[in-house]
Amino acid sequence: MDKFDPSMIPPGMDQQDIQDMIANYYYSCKEVTPYCPVEATTLGYYPNRGINIFFSIGFALAMLVTLVLGVWKKTWSYMAFITAGCALEFAGYAARITLTDNPWNKNAFETQIVAIILAPTLICISIYLTLKHVCLSLNPALSRVRPHLYPFIFVPLDVSCLCVQAIGGSLAASAALTNFEMVQHGNRCIIAGIVLQVVVLLFFGVSAGDYFLRVKNWIKSDEADPEAAALWHDKKFRMFMYAVAGAYSGILIRCIYRIAEMAGGWGNPIMQDEPSFIVLEGFMVLIPCILLAFFSPGILFPQMAARMSAPGQIGLGHKDVNKSDPEKQSKPEGHESRQRVASGDESGPSETQANDGPTSTSAAVQSKNKEEA
Repeated sequence: MDKFDPSMIPPGMDQQDIQDMIANYYYSCKEVTPYCPVEATTLGYYPNRGINIFFSIGFALAMLVTLVLGVWKKTWSYMAFITAGCALEFAGYAARITLTDNPWNKNAFETQIVAIILAPTLICISIYLTLKHVCLSLNPALSRVRPHLYPFIFVPLDVSCLCVQAIGGSLAASAALTNFEMVQHGNRCIIAGIVLQVVVLLFFGVSAGDYFLRVKNWIKSDEADPEAAALWHDKKFRMFMYAVAGAYSGILIRCIYRIAEMAGGWGNPIMQDEPSFIVLEGFMVLIPCILLAFFSPGILFPQMAARMSAPGQIGLGHKDVNKSDPEKQSKPEGHESRQRVASGDESGPSETQANDGPTSTSAAVQSKNKEEA
């Protein structure tokens, strides 16, 4: 806007009208020309084609691996949110490849803005789901809230972040042609959504850290359950937890960067710095997606996979599901249930046992009738 020719401004216009007119003028640009320079675009540069192809391939790979392992191990909800997040990231960076040819391509720009901003919110949901299953597998009693409540706390908060950011994006896109002030309001909504997401992430980090310290002290005590202690020291379980912690850290760093990037408004110096975007946005989301995809709970944390797949197993009734839930165990069956939880065997009675029960009962009744006769 500073380079806009003042002679093109009609007399008597106030500052708001001037901003709307300038936004209207640049919004009509279709390609790079002397009157529509690349510096006047929101990004202010030609995106690097190679790095955007790299990110597109990376997110497509993470999406494919998550989908295959999720279907194989039946970790449905965990798989669904990571797959959806990777799909959005893939769409966003594919759109940025288009921008390398024409930075004024509005459809590509709006696609990459919406997809890349919203995708990490979906990925966060999969991270939030892990805390519930960790608590159930180690010691539910050490959690300050019931483990089953964690998804009902964090998922709605995360969805609210998504909605606020989506509203902001809609306002900015719909008013881009005529109302610069409304664009700024949309930008503020996006910032508010990202700030809320950072708060939710920090809240989750505090909750997980608190539980980690409580379990760590419990494991060192004489009261620790041997099965829980074995899981705690299991290398595969630790690999999964390190992967989740790394993914959480990457998403948190990315969200903090996004606040700084959006705070200066559209086209500010931070937004027009591609190296910082590549490192703090691209890699800080790609690395978490790779970690969550390849360090799958279906392989490294079978207890979590067993709970996710249990409702879909044929012949597994509600009674059996309750038995495998440490929060719903009765005292006489507590030890046996804990063994199933720690070992990852949460299936119901075997097919042989299920068939033997009614047969044995029927035989006993027939024998008794013969004796009486």
